[in-house]
Formats: sequence, C-alpha cells, structure tokens
Amino acid sequence: MEDVIRSLGFLCLGSRFKRIGEQLQADTQRVLDRLDVPVQSSQYPLLAALDRLGPLPVGELAQALGIAQPGVTRSVAILAELGLVEVSPSNNDQRRRIVALTRNGRRLVDVAKRDVWPRIEKAVANLCVDLSGPLLDQLAAIEDGLAAAPLHRRAGRAVGSVQ
Repeated sequence: MEDVIRSLGFLCLGSRFKRIGEQLQADTQRVLDRLDVPVQSSQYPLLAALDRLGPLPVGELAQALGIAQPGVTRSVAILAELGLVEVSPSNNDQRRRIVALTRNGRRLVDVAKRDVWPRIEKAVANLCVDLSGPLLDQLAAIEDGLAAAPLHRRAGRAVGSVQ
C-alpha cells in the first residue's frame, strides 16, 4: 500500500518526524521493558535534564526539554509517585515548585547512563550510519531501517534487570 505521508514529501515533514519519533520511543520502551526499567522512555529526558542541570523549577525544566509545562507536570507527578524525583517549594517563591532527583532517581540515572543510554544511542547511531544525501531520502532510509530491524532488536538482547 502507498505510504501517503512519505509520498507527500516536505508537505508532511512534521508528520513524518512525529511518526519516526513515535517508533523510536516505542522501540526504546521495548528495550526498557526487557531491562525491567520502571520508567517510560518519554520520561528519561526529564531525568537526564535533572541529572545534567540539577534541581529545576517545573517551568525551567519544561524549557530545558522544549516541551509544554503540562506534560512536564504530569511526568513529574508520575516520577514522584515512583520515588525518583521530589518536588519542593522554592525558598524564594513558595508558588514555584523545584524538582530534584531522589537517591533512587540518582541510582536509576547512574545505571541508565552506564547500561541503558549507551545501548540506545548505539542502536540509533547504527540505524543512521549509512545516511547521506537529501533529507527526504534520509528519512526514507530511517523508516526502511526501522522496518527491517526495529531499535529494540538493534540494541541487542538485554541481560538482567536495571533498577
């Protein structure tokens, strides 16, 4: 069947990027599930931002991630429920909430940086290694590569649990 999004080229570039992003996230989630990681793939950027930048107000965390504040607020609530982040009022302004990694959150990030993130990064790099030429051709190569070998297969068999 014709891939309408692909055939419309630049007209549907945003939809195409979204489709590729959703597939990469779904495949990453499969890797995380095999490793028994208690976090959704979409929440890892939030943990990475807190690891890299330290405790942040919710609004600044949203800005650092380039996503809407309501989405960050939802993810923070889930991660707080899992005991991976803590939310406290700012010393300067009680209306502002500061998000920080907990000890369990720090442990999870440390394990992820060692065992999970390099595996995902290597799988994506492998997917993109032969890309060159016009952008639409590169997107087609990424889509074809994901169809031939999804990211979770490229990441290899996981051994053990990560928590």
